[in-house]
Amino acid sequence: MTLVHTAHDRAVTTLTLDSPANRNALSAALVGELADALTHCGKDSDVRAIVLTHTGNTFSAGADLRDPSHPDALVALLRQLVALPKPVVARVTGHVRAGGLGLLGACDIAAASLEATFAFTEVRIGVAPAVISLPILPRADPRALARYYLTGERFDATEAVRTGLLTTAGDDVDVTLAPVLDGLRRSSPQGLAETKALLTARVLEAFDRDAADLTALSARLFSSAQAREGMTAFLERRDPAWVV
Repeated sequence: MTLVHTAHDRAVTTLTLDSPANRNALSAALVGELADALTHCGKDSDVRAIVLTHTGNTFSAGADLRDPSHPDALVALLRQLVALPKPVVARVTGHVRAGGLGLLGACDIAAASLEATFAFTEVRIGVAPAVISLPILPRADPRALARYYLTGERFDATEAVRTGLLTTAGDDVDVTLAPVLDGLRRSSPQGLAETKALLTARVLEAFDRDAADLTALSARLFSSAQAREGMTAFLERRDPAWVV
């Protein structure tokens, strides 16, 4: 079953995450298919820009607790999004949780409808938003991240724009994105590639400096006793033992 669908219209390729059974969670299979699709887009001279979107009411629920991708694979995917010499635009009409926010943060432009919601839920299952911090920390407001990283609170699209996790939001995400896509179609491939390189230099520096340490941290936390309790509680739909 194909988990990432591809469509092309006037120099813009849309990649649609389509794994509704697990709310587009970052399984090993989905991460692999998305990486392959991005590689193809990067080599295709007809592709000026990429839109990353989803089916269902969830852009991505984060790590697939039943079939997780290896931290190295997720780091490679996030770096691929950042380093791709073509702009990647996130189009969100539903919920984004945990690792899904890593995908959002790795995109160059991110737009959502106003009904979208967001949460860094890692802390509630005994882990931390480790590898997804690579694209997020250089781009988002540190005070806001401190609150939402530490509490796991849910927040709305307006707040996500304020914090820098989103570029823009509106009632109709396609209306909101129309001038963005028009601008990308009017821009030269060389101009886009060189401008993106300027914008992403600091983010790529974070990957080169911190990826190995954060990958090791993620692996250590996910194998811990508290994470096992947190993930078991999540799957059993109960509070973990530490909730008071």
